[in-house]
Amino acid sequence: MTIMDQPRFFRFPLRDENALPVGGERPDLGDLPDWDLSDLYAAPDAPELSRDLELLGKASADFARDYEGRLISLSPEKMLECVERYQQIDILAGRLMSYTGLRYYQNTTDAARAKQMGDLQDRITEDTTRLVFFSLEFNRIPEDRYLEVFTDPDGPERYKPVFDRMRVMRPHQLSDELERFVHDNTVAGVAAWNRLFDETTAALSFDVGGEELGLEATLNLLTDHDRARREAAARALAKVFSSNIKLFSRIHNTLCKKKAIEDKWRKMATPQSARHLSNHVEPEVVEALRNAVTAAYPRLSHRYYALKARWLGLDKLQVWDRNAPLPSESPRLIAWPEARATVLDAYAGFDPKLAELAQPFFDRGWIDAAVKPGKAPGAFAHPTVTTAHPYVLLNYLGKPRDVMTLAHELGHGVHQRLAAAQGELLAATPLTLAETASVFGEMLTFRALLAKATDKAQRKALLAGKVEDMINTVVRQIAFYDFECKLHAARAEGELTPEDINALWMSVQGESLGPAFEFMPGYETFWSYVPHFVHSPFYVYAYAFGDGLVNALYAVYEDGLPDFQSKYFDMLAAGGTKHHKELLAPFGLDASDPAFWDKGLSMIEGFIDELEAMET
Repeated sequence: MTIMDQPRFFRFPLRDENALPVGGERPDLGDLPDWDLSDLYAAPDAPELSRDLELLGKASADFARDYEGRLISLSPEKMLECVERYQQIDILAGRLMSYTGLRYYQNTTDAARAKQMGDLQDRITEDTTRLVFFSLEFNRIPEDRYLEVFTDPDGPERYKPVFDRMRVMRPHQLSDELERFVHDNTVAGVAAWNRLFDETTAALSFDVGGEELGLEATLNLLTDHDRARREAAARALAKVFSSNIKLFSRIHNTLCKKKAIEDKWRKMATPQSARHLSNHVEPEVVEALRNAVTAAYPRLSHRYYALKARWLGLDKLQVWDRNAPLPSESPRLIAWPEARATVLDAYAGFDPKLAELAQPFFDRGWIDAAVKPGKAPGAFAHPTVTTAHPYVLLNYLGKPRDVMTLAHELGHGVHQRLAAAQGELLAATPLTLAETASVFGEMLTFRALLAKATDKAQRKALLAGKVEDMINTVVRQIAFYDFECKLHAARAEGELTPEDINALWMSVQGESLGPAFEFMPGYETFWSYVPHFVHSPFYVYAYAFGDGLVNALYAVYEDGLPDFQSKYFDMLAAGGTKHHKELLAPFGLDASDPAFWDKGLSMIEGFIDELEAMET
């Protein structure tokens, strides 16, 4: 646990969606909301921001003066005071970085915003270097003394789950001096390469039929009804990715090597180990998920895409057909008021409390929805700090999938609001469970729309869209995970050329998408724009974990488990206080059981069964 580990639930455009042509005519989607960041700070030059920055430096110095070298001797009461002071420093740093980070993501090409974020990150890193001793010294407390202090009802007992997780890192802890070096080196290391990637992708320009578009807008065309337009977009993506592939290869080579060096020093068993530890999930659980999904490729993606090829009248699908709308699906833009009503009604149908928790996002400037030049792609929900509230970023286009994205991010936001009551240190949910509320929100919205479907064509379009989303969330993300595993393993053997990385990408694409596909020249470079590989190595399996978990959870809901709603809210409100085994037990579910994942996958198979039955 470090002061800079602010939890952010990003949902970048892994589904190749969420964009609006920057240079084209904008359809009337209604009054799309912008963020009101004044709940954090009134302005980038607000005196309160400067005050908090000074407070952070002083609080960090005072904390180090009062506690460094003394943690082992603190009484339970004094340890509680120490932990709560640390939490307040965490809140200060989190508020500062949330504000400047959110402003930056509104326009990543604005030099002033980028400078403020970089300068602030430098300052906070420098100030909080004084706190590096905390986790290091804490992990040297003998186990009997630790248990004595953290099981005392007058002490920090409620914080024990946080420190239990911290102590899992004991075998991987470096010396105090090296930990300070790693902390100080963050800004000039991984963070700098992350910024280079972000600013490079934000500045990319694609010529599609004579029109210059950004990455988001070009990816959006892959869902266009016009097949020629989709092909033009795919070829434009391939051309630009190929021309920048050396830079993207350098970024990935460097970050993989930096990770390998740190993993070696920390004695991590595998490149994935750090992610599993931070997710509080056992490697065998992730392996069971991965194996279940890859074994199901023929029953899921291969089968569905063969069906889609028939619908489109094609012998082979091209990559620009993967997310193509069905021929019978009439294009319809959904204005913002309808999207808002659709999601809130679906949430209220589950429980009015869920809609009440989501309502303020629309009313109080907690959503930034419109596509704008320089704005970060995709969508995310950022919890900021527990003394404020989350903010949701969208790139809303008015497509049905954009409504699902809204439902997804609001699920995150509701989860973050409920967990905030635990306090800053206990609110953060492990990534494996962080996708639960978001995917559940999507499922509620999908089921509400399906129940209102008035004819066969409408039902078919909804079912097909949901199956594609589930395949993109489960199959595609596990393929991404396999690609990352292969990438890091190959980099351990030496520098990788762009052709090496391209070959690794194609080795998982053919396996996961199946024989219905033919891959155009240039598709081998499409790994280059996926931000998760850069920002959060091995993050992607959390999407598949969340989807499989929610499918199983929704089946329990449909079966009528007594008090399901209250148990669901309790699970979300628990934040990071419990392990996934404890959280799922009230629902009779266990993610460590290999059969658990087959239950979730069977829901996708059931939808494909219904689609196939419509053909007869």
